[in-house]
Amino acid sequence: MSQPPLILVDGSSYLYRAFHALPPLTNSKGQPTGAVKGVINMLRRLHKDYPQSEVAVIFDAKGKTFRDDIYPQYKANRPPMPDELRSQIEPIHNIIKAMGLPLLAIEGVEADDVIGTFAAQATELGRDVIVSTGDKDMAQLVNQHVTLVNTMTDTVMDEQGVVDKFGIPANLIIDFLALMGDKVDNIPGVAGVGEKTALALLQGLGGLDAIFGDLEAIRELGFRGAKKMPEKLEANKEDAYLSYELATIKCDVEMPVALSDLKMQAQDDATLLDLFKDMEFKTWIAELSSGDAARSQEADTESEESGNTQPPAVESTEYETVLDKAGFERWLEALKSADVFALDTETTSLEYMQARIVGVSFAVEAGKAAYVPFGHSYLEAPEQLSEEDVLGALKPILEDPQKAKVGQNLKYDRSVLANHGITLRGIAFDTMLESYVLNSTASRHDMDSLAGFYLDKQTIKFEEIAGKGAKQLTFDQIKLEEAGPYAAEDADITLRLHQTLWPQLDAEESLKQVFTDLELPLLSVLSDIERNGALVDANILGQQSIELGERLETLEREAFDLAGEEFNLGSPKQLGAVLFEKLQLPVIKKTPKGAPSTAEEVLQELALDYPLPKVIMEYRGLSKLKSTYTDKLPKMIDPDTGRIHTSYHQAVTATGRLSSSDPNLQNIPIRTEEGRRIRQAFIAPEGYKVMAADYSQIELRIMAHLSGDEGLQRAFAEGLDVHRATAAEVFGVDVDKVTGEQRRSAKAINFGLIYGMSAFGLGKQLHVGRNEAQQYIDLYFERYPGVQDYMDRTRTQAAEQGYVETLQGRRLYLPEINSRNGMRRQAAERTAINAPMQGTAADIIKRAMIDVSAWLADSDLDARVIMQVHDELVLEVAESCVEQVAEGLKAKMEAAAELNVPLLVEVGLGDNWDEAH
Repeated sequence: MSQPPLILVDGSSYLYRAFHALPPLTNSKGQPTGAVKGVINMLRRLHKDYPQSEVAVIFDAKGKTFRDDIYPQYKANRPPMPDELRSQIEPIHNIIKAMGLPLLAIEGVEADDVIGTFAAQATELGRDVIVSTGDKDMAQLVNQHVTLVNTMTDTVMDEQGVVDKFGIPANLIIDFLALMGDKVDNIPGVAGVGEKTALALLQGLGGLDAIFGDLEAIRELGFRGAKKMPEKLEANKEDAYLSYELATIKCDVEMPVALSDLKMQAQDDATLLDLFKDMEFKTWIAELSSGDAARSQEADTESEESGNTQPPAVESTEYETVLDKAGFERWLEALKSADVFALDTETTSLEYMQARIVGVSFAVEAGKAAYVPFGHSYLEAPEQLSEEDVLGALKPILEDPQKAKVGQNLKYDRSVLANHGITLRGIAFDTMLESYVLNSTASRHDMDSLAGFYLDKQTIKFEEIAGKGAKQLTFDQIKLEEAGPYAAEDADITLRLHQTLWPQLDAEESLKQVFTDLELPLLSVLSDIERNGALVDANILGQQSIELGERLETLEREAFDLAGEEFNLGSPKQLGAVLFEKLQLPVIKKTPKGAPSTAEEVLQELALDYPLPKVIMEYRGLSKLKSTYTDKLPKMIDPDTGRIHTSYHQAVTATGRLSSSDPNLQNIPIRTEEGRRIRQAFIAPEGYKVMAADYSQIELRIMAHLSGDEGLQRAFAEGLDVHRATAAEVFGVDVDKVTGEQRRSAKAINFGLIYGMSAFGLGKQLHVGRNEAQQYIDLYFERYPGVQDYMDRTRTQAAEQGYVETLQGRRLYLPEINSRNGMRRQAAERTAINAPMQGTAADIIKRAMIDVSAWLADSDLDARVIMQVHDELVLEVAESCVEQVAEGLKAKMEAAAELNVPLLVEVGLGDNWDEAH
C-alpha cells in the first residue's frame, strides 16, 4: 500500500490571503480574529481531505534572509505588516501547536525555501508531497511527486496544470519570473519584458542560458518588439540573472528537523478549547465540547441556546433535476410539509425588471435539493415541465404568508417572481441580511463568500458553467447536466447558511431585533420602491448633455490658455507635468510612488491661489456629471415602464445606510446648479406631483440625544437655528448679532465634530490656522460639555468591547480600535464617534420607509414612494390628495424614533424632484 502524501502548508501565504479575503471579524474584546479563522479553517479542510496524511505548517521567520544580502532592495516595496494581522500570528501559532501539527519558522530563509527543501528530500525518496499554497512562485517545485493545492480556490496544480496555467513547464518557471520580475517582491526582472514577451522567449528558445546564448535568434520569433529585444536583454543581463537568483527557491536549507520527524502529535483538546474560547469561535467550541461524538438532544438544545451551533454536518449531497410531474409533485408535498424551505430562482438576466425565470430550486433539509427547469431554450417541450405547470402549482405556496421561506438576496427573487404575476410572501429569513446584521464590517455577504467562510465550502462559480465575457451564456442556454447541480447547490447552501447564521443572531437579542424589525420587512418595501421606478424626461437630460458639452469645451480652452499648451485634462500624469513641472506650482502631496498628487483635495487647496486647478476641478465635476448622468440616464429607461429602476443595497455600507446602483441616485450632486438641474429631469406624470420629505439635521439631533448635552438639546427643543445658536455660544455674542461668517464657522464645527474632524482639518475648512481652529473646538466643548463626555465615553467603550451600537442595537465592529498604529487607531476612534449617529439615522429612515409604506398600502391614497436618497423620501402623489399625504408623511416620519429632541421633517412639492426638494 502506497504511503499517503506529506502535506506542507505555506502558512505565510495563507496568513495574508485569509486576512485580505475574509471578513474582518473581531471578538467581544475587539481583538481581530478573521485571519485566525481563515488559516485554521484551511488546515481543518486539509485534514478532512487528506485524513491519513502528516501535515506540517511552515511560516516565514522574523528578520532578513539571504536574499536581502544579495539584493538590499528585495521586498522593499512591501508595506509593513498591519498591526491587526500581526496580533493574530501568535494565536494562529498556538492553535496550530495545540492541534498537534509540526510548525516551523527558520531564520535566514523564507517559508518557500523550507518547503522546497523538504519537497526535494521527499522527491529523492520517491515520496509524494502536496504543497498547500496560494503563491504562484511555488510552481517551480512541481514534479511527478510534488503537487500544489490551493484550498482557497479549490484548485490542484500538477505538472500538466503548470503548463495549462502558465504556458510553460515547471522547470522554466524560475526563468519566467526572472524575465518578468515581481513588483510585490521588488524583483527587478528585465525592463520592458512582460508576461507575453517572457512566454514568447521561453517557448521559442528555452531558459535564460539558451536565450542569452543566442540573442540574435530572438529577432526571428515574430512577437511584437522582437527586433529590438536582443539589445534590451543584453543591457539588462545582470538584472535577469540577479532576478533568477532571487526567484529561485532554495532546496538545500540546513534543517533542524529531518523529513522523517514531521509527525503529527495528539491534539491538546483542553488548550485548544481555551484558545477557541478566547477567540470566541462558537462553532468550534461546540464541536470540541461535544467530543466530536453524537450529541444528545439536551446537548443540542443547550448549545443552540448559547449560540454555539455548528454548520449542519453533510457527508454527501443529493441534488436532483426534476423533469417530470411525478417528481415535481413529490417536491411540492415536501415544500408543503416543511417548516421552512430555501428558495432560489434561475433567470435570463440580472436586470430584475426584465428577467424571466427559467427554473426554480428548493432545499428542505441540508444536503438535499432539487432544480426544476421549465425555460431552458434548447429543451423540447416534452423534456421539461411547462412554466404554467411549475409556477401555477407553486403560486399558492409562494404567496402563502404562513409558509416560511429563506433565500439569499430574496429581494431579487421577489421581483422576478412579480414579473410572472406572483407576489412572494412568507419571507422569513434572508442569509445575506443575516450575515450583514451579524457583522456589517465584513466585506462580502454574497453566497460564495459566506459558504467559504461559514461552511468551509467552495461553491460552483457561475463562470465555470457559463463562461466569461461576451460569449458568456445566459442560464437558459446552459445544459441541464451543469445547470441542475449549480442551481440545486444554491438552494442547499442557502439553507445550510441559514441553519448556521440564525442561531448566532437568535442569541443576540438586539441584533435579532434589527434583523426582524428593520432589515427583513424593509426587503419587500425596497422591492416595491425599485419596481415603482422614477419617471425621467430624456429630452431634458439630452439638452443638458449638449449644454454641458459646450461648457466643457470652453473650460478645456481656458485650461489650454492658462497652461500655455494643449494636454489631456483627464490624464493625471499630463496634468501633473503641467502643474508641477511647467508652472512650478507647490507640491502639496505625493502619490505612493513619489509623484506629485493631482487628487481632488490637492486641487482644492491649489485652487485657492491659482486659476488652472480651479478650472480643472470644474471640468472634472461637469465631465463626471455628463458621463454618469445626463448621457447615461436616458439609456437606462426601461422600455416597458418608461421609468428608471435603481437597485437598492441593504448589505453594503458598514453603518446601515442604504446604497443604490444602476443608477446611483445617492451621488447626484445637490450643492451645484448643474447637479440640481439633473433632478429637474425626474418628473411627475400628468395629474401627479413629486413630494420630497427630508429629515432636518438628523445627525445633529441624534448627537444631542446621545450626548445628553443640555445646551444642544435646549437649542433643538426651542426650535432655534442650531448653527446660529452654536455660533452665539462659541463666539460669545447674542444670537441676533451672529454674522453669516460666524454661522458658517459654527456649521463647520457642528458637522466637523460629528465626523471626528481634527483642528488641522477644521482649520483648512475655515481657512484659519490650526491654533485658532483648536480654540474654536475648545470653546465648543466648554459650551457643550456633554458632547465632549459622549466622545470620551464612546472611545473608551469602543476600545473595551471592540464595537459601537446604534440606538436600535445595530452593531459596528472596529477591528483597528486598539491598533498600535496611531493613525489607524485614531481613524477607528473617529468612526466610533460617528457610526452611532450615522447608523441611527439610517435605522430611523428605514423604520420610516416601513411605516410609510404600510400606511399607504392600508389607505386609499393615490401615492407611492419612488426613491430614497440619504435622509430623504421621494413620492409620487396624485394632485387630489397632496395635502393628506403631506400631513400623514410628515407625521409618520417624525414618529419613526423617540429622541430627547424633536425630529423635524420638511416636506416639499413640485412638478419635478428639484422643485420638491
